[in-house]
Amino acid sequence: MQNTCTLRRNALAIAVAAACITLPAAPKAQEDGSYTIEEVLVTATRRETSVQDIPYNISAISGESLDLLNAVNQNDVLRAMHGITVVDRGYRNGGTVNSIVIRGLNVDNGANGDIMLNAVPTVATYYDNTPLFANFLVKDIQRVEVLRGPQGTLYGSGSLGGTVRYIGNRPDPEAFDAELEVDYGQTSGSSGENIGIDAMVNIPLGDAFALRAAYSRIDDDGVIDYVNAYQLNEFREPLVNVNGDCVDPRAASDNAVLFNVGCFESVDDADDVEIDFYRLSLRGELTENLSIQLNYQAQSDEVGARRSTTLGDNNQPAGSELAFAYGDDDSGQVILEPSSRDVDMASLDVEWDLGFATFTSTTSTYDNEGVGESDNGGLWSSGGEVDGTSRDWNSLFYGGEWPRPIQRAERGYDDEAVIQEFRLVSNSSDSIIDWIGGVFYIDQDTSVYQLSHNPGMNLFKNACRNTGDPVCTTGGIYGGFWPRFYEGDLSEIDFEYVRDTKYEELAVYGELTFHLSESIRVTGGVRWFDNETVNDTILGFPLPPGSTSPMAPQSTDDDDDILFKLNASWDLNEDTMVYGTFSQGYRHGGAQAVPSLENGDPFGEPNAEAIRTFESDSVDNYEIGIKGGDPRLRYTASLFYVDWQDPQLNTVSSFYGFFLAANGDQASTSGVELELEGYLTDSLHYRLGYTYVSAELEKDFISPQTGGVVASEGAQLPGAPENTLSFNIDNRWSITGDMDLVTAFNAYYQSKTENFINQSSPENETFDDFWLLGATASLQTQSWQATLYVRNLTDEAAPTGSFPRSNWSFDTGTFENWYGNGNRQFIVQPRTIGLRLGYRF
Repeated sequence: MQNTCTLRRNALAIAVAAACITLPAAPKAQEDGSYTIEEVLVTATRRETSVQDIPYNISAISGESLDLLNAVNQNDVLRAMHGITVVDRGYRNGGTVNSIVIRGLNVDNGANGDIMLNAVPTVATYYDNTPLFANFLVKDIQRVEVLRGPQGTLYGSGSLGGTVRYIGNRPDPEAFDAELEVDYGQTSGSSGENIGIDAMVNIPLGDAFALRAAYSRIDDDGVIDYVNAYQLNEFREPLVNVNGDCVDPRAASDNAVLFNVGCFESVDDADDVEIDFYRLSLRGELTENLSIQLNYQAQSDEVGARRSTTLGDNNQPAGSELAFAYGDDDSGQVILEPSSRDVDMASLDVEWDLGFATFTSTTSTYDNEGVGESDNGGLWSSGGEVDGTSRDWNSLFYGGEWPRPIQRAERGYDDEAVIQEFRLVSNSSDSIIDWIGGVFYIDQDTSVYQLSHNPGMNLFKNACRNTGDPVCTTGGIYGGFWPRFYEGDLSEIDFEYVRDTKYEELAVYGELTFHLSESIRVTGGVRWFDNETVNDTILGFPLPPGSTSPMAPQSTDDDDDILFKLNASWDLNEDTMVYGTFSQGYRHGGAQAVPSLENGDPFGEPNAEAIRTFESDSVDNYEIGIKGGDPRLRYTASLFYVDWQDPQLNTVSSFYGFFLAANGDQASTSGVELELEGYLTDSLHYRLGYTYVSAELEKDFISPQTGGVVASEGAQLPGAPENTLSFNIDNRWSITGDMDLVTAFNAYYQSKTENFINQSSPENETFDDFWLLGATASLQTQSWQATLYVRNLTDEAAPTGSFPRSNWSFDTGTFENWYGNGNRQFIVQPRTIGLRLGYRF
């Protein structure tokens, strides 16, 4: 497909990047003639502390810096902070799967993302004080903090690899403030446009109270063309091709319904995005020592299709008039793959200074629900074999060819929780002992489902019966029924999966720091926890006759344990600190209700007892580092080694495809993390981060159900590049007395990664290394600003996850008139050029 980005836009992108480096002007100096590095105060240790004073590896970036980077979403932010990688699947199903990887701790498939997983993420995410992965837009943010390594002795929600915290701006009772910004842009490969709106108002309510409200909207036209999509009627059934005319199958003859192929069309720019984000905060200083803050934020996503491309051709015989190759922005799916989501979160923070300590209570609740659709036609209709198994499942299950093969998988989730956390943090600044103590409780209910639809199958069945042929009344699809509770044409659903899980955890945690001298400190931490999981699962194949949709036996799992942390730090001088840390991380196991083949259960799995629960996994994290600097130069360098025991892999059962998690034996990661920030001239500021990670299995990963080798010792962990680099540089020039020109350039690099833990599996694909470049140039005054920006300057695809060609596309031909191709590569947003205009009241 021809790129629709014009020459003028390409030239503009180059000009923006060049301006950041070559534009000559005198720097704007402060009174002393130079700039100093902005000091970012964080609350990572539950006290307000400078990043440089915290004795372990933490990074923080301010809201002002995020604006300079033109950061909009989670991926923009994390790529600006070294050593963090993400599987970028775009906004589709944005809140379903947390794909953040820190220190290489990941064994999951890059194709995940369509359904909420059994095992929780290795990295915890917080919005203010609420543990939740929701992938909110990064708007009205004061700062983002990234803590590397386990943090279970400081935070209620434990983690293996680290913690990411998004801290919102607080209401300010001092003065009225308001901002309005509009954003217009265009993306390479799209014939449409991107429009964004950001608005904020801060309203003082007397001397002690204030209200802050923020709203953001993204309305982006898509870039992906579904070039061989079925034309559908209002019931989402494929139209029938009758002598070149497209006829509704409900108005077509029985003969046409039985034997005629479908009608196709190209749906251009299908992956359009509409997102509305809201944030509301009310803060009050009730007394000099007592404050409260009530927060509410919500987001609604509507995404038209998947931002992914298909490699190769549509699997038709060479020389056929139906054969064609897919272009750079093309998808080979025969139906669109939209998603929608609604998430809301509310919290009440109470902070009370008791003199000797500060008491904090955080009460939170959230509800995150969504649904997405996928084209499973390539999985069901493609010829050939994978691992010795035939994939022509339509013919195998239903006893005949299906002239308009269409399988639509609907996957949804509803995740809600109530969370309570209490903390007590000592106040004394001159005591030889500092301490932190906390209690954490969560009550979480999660419901996950998948339904596989066969639109038009009933019409096909009835047309066959009308012929009077005996084959139409016995076997195959022709006696299907649907006994359960879903709306729609229920007899066309051939697969049902519902997983309801209740999880409860109570934890007590704390840290104690001894100041052995003015320069030497030792900290010990401990965490005790007790958790329980209860799971009910339904799985069945309702469409073939005689099938039922049984409830698997309820499964439960519980666990309790104690984790430890030990940290020591030494100030070599006023500007340099060395430190060492040993910390333990934990990720809870869970229950998995799976029926047993040995007990004669319908759809029973062999060796079901081995997969009815999965065990917790844990890490021992070792780290040594040095950090220091002065107002013009700061640095951090650390070495780490992580011993990962019983790593959890999200997978499926061997017979009927129950979604489950399985434990391996041992993996490890080790590496180097470097961060440098400073000024090259009085106004030319830079930040550089580099991370090297070696992440691999230490022992074979053995399937607990079959005993087979899932992956061999030495396999590289997926989604874990050996090398990552992030670089940002910015400069400020004074144009007039009240106008500045601020320019910035950013770069991100990661080396090659793997899609799956077994590099010889059809599920694996090796992704090449890539660079992502961006730039901004902004004219600013006290009241307004105009910013020209470019993202992904060189228009890289930069895939980090896929449904691989080896598993979803076949070279042996395709049966049953399947004209698509099931492989997909998730790509980053192509080159985007835009203009932001903002005004501050």
